[in-house]
Amino acid sequence: MNHIVILTNNTYLEMKHLFFTLIMLCIGFLSVQAQEATTAKTDSIIFERVVFDYGTIEQGSDGICEFEFTNKGNAPLVLTNVRASCGCTAPEWTREPVQSGEQGIIKVKYNTRIMGGFNKSITVSSNAANSLVVLRIKGNVIPKS
Repeated sequence: MNHIVILTNNTYLEMKHLFFTLIMLCIGFLSVQAQEATTAKTDSIIFERVVFDYGTIEQGSDGICEFEFTNKGNAPLVLTNVRASCGCTAPEWTREPVQSGEQGIIKVKYNTRIMGGFNKSITVSSNAANSLVVLRIKGNVIPKS
C-alpha cells in the first residue's frame, strides 16, 4: 500500500521554522561550550584558576577571593572591564597595563550577608587574544553560630 504525503504550505513553513530553531539551538550550545573550554596555549591571559569555591562559610564572614593571571602575550595586557553578574559581587582589578610575563590580580568580594547557596560569574574583558574570560565564584552561606 503506497502512501502519498502532501505538505500544505503551513506544514512546510512549520517544518522550516522547526529546522531553523534546531540549528540556532545547536549554534548556541556550541558557543557556550567554546566559552567554557580550558585555556589554549595561544591565549595571552592565563588564569591560575577560573573557579573559586568558598565552600560553606558563615554569614558576615570575609567574602574576598583573588584570581591571579599572567600575561603570556607579547604586548602589554589591559583589562578593559571586569563585570560581575549581580550587585552582590564586587570586583577590583589591576588598572595599569600588565607587561608580557608579568602577573595581575582580580579581587572579588561576595556579600556574605546574603544567606544560601550562590554561583556567580565575573566577566573579564581585555585586549588579549582570548578577550573574554568568565570567572566563577560559588559557595553556601549559613547562619553565624
